[in-house]
Amino acid sequence: MIHSLFLVNSSGDIFLEKHWKSVVSRSVCDYFFEAQERATEPENVPPVIPTPHHYLISVLRHRIYFVAVIQSEVPPLFVIEFLHRVVDTFQDYFGVCTEAAIKDNVVVVYELLEEMLDNGFPLATESNILKELIKPPTILRTMVNTITGSTNVGEQLPTGQLSVVPWRRTGVKYTNNEAYFDVVEEIDVIIDKSGSTITAEIQGVIDACVKLTGMPDLTLSFMNPRLLDDVSFHPCVRFKRWEAERILSFIPPDGNFRLLSYHVSSQNLVAIPVYVKHNITFREGSSQGRFDLTLGPKQTMGKGVEAVLVSSQLPRGVLNANLSASQGTYTFDPVTKMLTWDVGKINPQKLPSLKGSMSLQAGASKPDENPSINIQFKIQQMAISGLKVNRLDMYGEKYKPFKGIKYMTKAGKFQDNKLNQKEDHRDIHCEGTMQEQSWPLSPWTGCVFRRSFVKMCRMEGEVFLSGFTVTTR
Repeated sequence: MIHSLFLVNSSGDIFLEKHWKSVVSRSVCDYFFEAQERATEPENVPPVIPTPHHYLISVLRHRIYFVAVIQSEVPPLFVIEFLHRVVDTFQDYFGVCTEAAIKDNVVVVYELLEEMLDNGFPLATESNILKELIKPPTILRTMVNTITGSTNVGEQLPTGQLSVVPWRRTGVKYTNNEAYFDVVEEIDVIIDKSGSTITAEIQGVIDACVKLTGMPDLTLSFMNPRLLDDVSFHPCVRFKRWEAERILSFIPPDGNFRLLSYHVSSQNLVAIPVYVKHNITFREGSSQGRFDLTLGPKQTMGKGVEAVLVSSQLPRGVLNANLSASQGTYTFDPVTKMLTWDVGKINPQKLPSLKGSMSLQAGASKPDENPSINIQFKIQQMAISGLKVNRLDMYGEKYKPFKGIKYMTKAGKFQDNKLNQKEDHRDIHCEGTMQEQSWPLSPWTGCVFRRSFVKMCRMEGEVFLSGFTVTTR
């Protein structure tokens, strides 16, 4: 299956490689580098790149490309999921997954890769099993290994590898028994100038930190489980009970893990937590433009909107921006034309605003493009979808654990577009499951490729979206 793995940093240098079946020359990565040069953004590199004798499948995490080399056709998502598991394992072992951390723990990295793949096929990918096979690095253990010449490899086989619950080791004991669950939702929204929602969807996850003695059996129920769509579970979840009762029943792994991820795509269920009032104008024949923007909370159930960061890519003709912020600080890069406003926490009693003028090139024509506005924010103790945990019960053990639930909403791709609402007829060519079609388009149009996947097609350029290439012409 997987013959080799190459790790490529943001500078395009291969700083680590691992081979299983046979040694594959580094020159195979030249095809990846060519695709990287053609991509406008680092995340736009195609995940699957065919070569004359191999397939290159890659993921980008923490500014590092993990490039797997395979010689026969395999399900790409299978390899991609394994690469993500490798990154999560490195992060679990070293705290961070960076080039420096990988180089500092290169021996442990090779030991982990050797255990996670057997002759190119996934073998042990659960964190609990790996930690019994390969001890996590510590300062004391590193010193002992250096003096004695020993390694981090465990002397005994993992106790849970051959059991029916391989994700949990046996004999777990804790003085304080705790189970914490974090419901984290990212909201992706595109809003036009009039304030109408063009598209809105929510990507959510439930992350767990479970430190319980013995072999507990947990059940987690929700107040409104029908909100969840396209749910992806950890292997510990009993899927049949979820289908029948919409209750999560599972024997949890020990430590941190992702219990499930879900998707909410129905726009009438997605509440927009903030609103933007803006007026960005450029006068014909004038070297001045006007910038006026105000933010405010909306449908936040009384919760504060924190860590607000506003960014806008201004037109190339803008030389400088002389603005005044009622709250926070702003910066303007005259080279990249990027305007960034760090607002902080929004005070509902005094809404933050950013106003002022923009200087344009003398004699230049009025800019044709109207800048879009991207917003980042966080809202603590609120799930924007309305999802709420009803109760968490434990069976199989007699002690009473401490249980906690935390909610958080943050912006994913939250964009406010100021676009001229003109109707046009153009052809859209979609490489995927759709045939070539022609229909009227407004400047932003949603194209539904499959249930719950709403894709956005812009009228200029091309956009890569989850394996589909959408080109307007």
